[in-house]
Formats: sequence, C-alpha cells, structure tokens
Amino acid sequence: MIFHRALQRELAASAGATFTVLFSILVTWTLISILGKAAGGKVASGDVVALIMFAMLNYLPTVLTLTSFISVLTVVTRSYRDSEMVVWFASGLSLVRWVRPVLTFGLPLVILVGAMTLFVTPWAKMKSAEFVQRFEKREDLKKVSPGQFKESSSSNRVFFVEGASGESTVVQNVFVNTVEGKLSTVVVAKEGVIEGDGKGGQFLVLKNGRRYQGTPGQGDFQSMEFERYSMRVATQVAVADGELPANATSTMLLIDNPSRSGRGELLYRIGAPITCLLLILLAIPLGFVNPRAGSAANLIIALLIFITYINLVYMMQASVAQGKSEFAVAWWPLHLIVALWVLAMFAWRLNVNHRYHPKVIWAAFKRRRHPAPQGVPAK
Repeated sequence: MIFHRALQRELAASAGATFTVLFSILVTWTLISILGKAAGGKVASGDVVALIMFAMLNYLPTVLTLTSFISVLTVVTRSYRDSEMVVWFASGLSLVRWVRPVLTFGLPLVILVGAMTLFVTPWAKMKSAEFVQRFEKREDLKKVSPGQFKESSSSNRVFFVEGASGESTVVQNVFVNTVEGKLSTVVVAKEGVIEGDGKGGQFLVLKNGRRYQGTPGQGDFQSMEFERYSMRVATQVAVADGELPANATSTMLLIDNPSRSGRGELLYRIGAPITCLLLILLAIPLGFVNPRAGSAANLIIALLIFITYINLVYMMQASVAQGKSEFAVAWWPLHLIVALWVLAMFAWRLNVNHRYHPKVIWAAFKRRRHPAPQGVPAK
C-alpha cells in the first residue's frame, strides 16, 4: 500500500508537469494559427477566443493520451535509472505488480478521453463550424477589417476601409473597385454604411466621395462627385444548411449513419480510449533503461511509437471512409496487434527468476519432456 500511494503521487506529479508543457505548446500554436486567420479576414476577430476554446477541446483527447503515456513511461524509467527496479526484482516481485497502481492512475484518464471523444469533441467541432459559417454568410463590408483589402463573395469587387466607428456597419474612408466585364469603376468616399431595402437587398451607401469609371486617358473615362451614392453589395438569399461533416456529428447520429465517412469517424472515436489504455500498459515494459545509460533514447522511441500508432488509427479511419475496408473488420485488428505486443513486452521484461518468465516456463517444459534419470541431478 505504501508503494501504491507513493507511485500514485509520482504519477500525478509527472502527469501534471507533462500536461502543462503540452497544453501550453498547443495553446500557443493554436493562438498563432487562429490569429493569423483573423488577420487574413477568414474569421471574425470577436470569435478568436471562442475558436481557441473549441480547438482546445478538439485536441484535448490526444493531449491526455500522450500525457498518460509519457507520465507512466517517465516514472518507470526513473525507477530503473535509480536502481529501484533492481531491488524490486531482488525481492521476488514481478513487473506485473505495476499494472494495478498504473491502471488506478490511468483508467480515469481513459474514461475522460472516451467521454471527450464521444461527446465533447463533436460538439466543439460543430460550434466551431457554426462560427465560421456564420462569418462567411455576413455581408461583404462587414467582413472587411480596417487597413486590409477584401474581395467580395462575387469575386468582382474589392473593398478597403481605413477605419470603423460605432457599429460594424459604419466605416470611414472607403475604397471600392468594381470590375464588370472590361469596365472598371473606382469609388472613394469619406463614409459608408450598409442599409437594407426591406426586401432582402443590401446596399452600401457612400457619402461625400468621388466615382471614377473607365480607363484614364480614354474617351469614355468619367469622373463625378457625389454626396450620397448607393451600390448593391449583397442580396440576402436563404441558404440551406448543409449537412455537418462527420467529425462534427454527434455519436448517437453516427451510430445510425450508414455512410462511409460516418463509419470511419465512429471507428476513430471508439479507438481513442482503447489507444489510451494500451499505451498506458505498454509504457510499463517500455520504460526499461540501463541505469548506466541515459533515458533520452527511450523517450524518443516512445514518441515514435505514439505517432505511428495514432497515424495507423487515422489510416484505418480513412480506409473505412473510402470504402476500402468494412467497419466490422477494421476497428479491432490494429488494437489486437498492439495488445499482443504489450503481452510480449511484459513477457520479455519479466524477472528472469519469475515462474511466469518465458525462460522458466520453457525450462519446466523441457524437464517434463526429458526427465532426468534416477540418481542423476537435473540440470
């Protein structure tokens, strides 16, 4: 019991430190990515915080899986490096005795990964898609950020505003370049505002500006000043909501969804907690290290195993989504192979004097098949 409590405290401390580092790196990377999209006019600046939170919920199952794997591996490796495992084996105890305290630590994480993958992550992806789609459906001028050129949804008009004041529909120092066929029109104004005509039409009303039409130096070039000028910028058309992607669909709907993409996503969600559990168990025999050698190589190998395992899960998901494999025969073989590998690693790392070690079992088998003659001691 003393050993179990000490191991639980060490595993919790290692998991806390590992999760803090991984989560900080992920938050920084996500923040840079979403701020870049906001600066490029792909998402609304007011939605940045919400999108970061949704992205964190999306990546959290992977972070928790890697955290649990590295935590167990680090603790086992430290025990080997400090020669504690030598004392452990010399006391006649087996490496299998580590399974119970490690599972006591890891099972709550496995349950958390399963709950997030099955329920929380699809909700976060759905809300993130809604934020992006809502921004894409906004009027052209509302999507313009001050100091940036922005192309309209019809791809024949470019907007530029120097600043905004008051509501988001009021902008100052507006530049609009419209190309229709071979005719180019440039309009500049001190102020612009979007107004509706009550019938779904959206108009950009410019005040105190100039309008240039045609090519300068040509006979058809026109220039005029105006106090108020209206141009249609968008027409509100009812847009039918498309189907959500498979990764943003709830698990209950995926179970009833016979599509290939739905089955592929369901395979990934079922496999996430299984992956977390198997990696936790694999970390116990994988943590072996020579006390006289460093532990960096051990950690690098573990990271390569994690990346390979995750990518293989994604490959199986893609295989089902593309119709190359059936869900019933694709979701379990990879996890079964890893489970057998875990058992093989345990058998390899067991104390050589333990009764369940392969060498001991093989020696006992040979003695049964070839018993020593009477009066001759068995070797």
